[in-house]
Amino acid sequence: MSCTADKAANIAKALEKTREAAQKGAQIVCLQELFASLYFCDVEAYENFKLAEAIPGPTTEQFQKLAQELGIVVIASLFEKRTQGLYHNTAAVIDADGSYLGKYRKMHIPDDPGYYEKFYFTPGDLGYKVFHTKFGKLGVLICWDQWYPEAARITALMGAEVLFYPTAIGWATRQTEEVNQDQYSAWQVIQRSHAIANGVPVVSVNRVGQEGDMLFWGGSFVTNAYGKVLYQASHDREEVHVQTIDLEQSDYYRTHWPFLRDRRIDSYDVITQRLID
Repeated sequence: MSCTADKAANIAKALEKTREAAQKGAQIVCLQELFASLYFCDVEAYENFKLAEAIPGPTTEQFQKLAQELGIVVIASLFEKRTQGLYHNTAAVIDADGSYLGKYRKMHIPDDPGYYEKFYFTPGDLGYKVFHTKFGKLGVLICWDQWYPEAARITALMGAEVLFYPTAIGWATRQTEEVNQDQYSAWQVIQRSHAIANGVPVVSVNRVGQEGDMLFWGGSFVTNAYGKVLYQASHDREEVHVQTIDLEQSDYYRTHWPFLRDRRIDSYDVITQRLID
């Protein structure tokens, strides 16, 4: 989905496209990171804090009504105002009966050219989360969390049957095509590796369109529990796609390639201790 500076219009579009997905048979709908606005973190501007809202709040209430009407689960990524002067990059999860199940606050916060998120967001304080919905146990992480195997592993060990990554990532318009393709490839490969290492499907949902000097690369994709890409969206068009995922495959892949079962817990302790030392 592409976005504009009109927050109300973005939310209306997201509601419309969620309805479209449900009409196509979707049971779980995942929206991209910060879908209610342009990706404002490309600059450090105090005015942008006005985009934040409470969670649960007015936007989640709209999606709760829609989820209840359509009987679907919704993952909605929003700019959360926790209290005065304290903000998070947050994903709310709504069950198929319209109930608000809770939220995940982004743990890893980037601070790169064009991605000045540490200016806006406090790192998440809720830990990793698994949401028990009508259609499965969902692990929800957000964008920059994609690059960290620990986030995927911990969430999988907590019982997640699918990992979802609402995302906003793109190419700087001054980059070469070779660099662009290398970056996209690395982004997809690291997430496919989470599927393989943990034996869970991965769903990564990105935005499209040019905003300032950033061309968001779309390319949203879904893998099975063995990292096979089942679907990949285009880089330059809005798309609503429904992908069937077989949750039973996790047992097969984890049994035949037991990366999850054969992990050495003691080695994790050693690594943690070294970091503390």
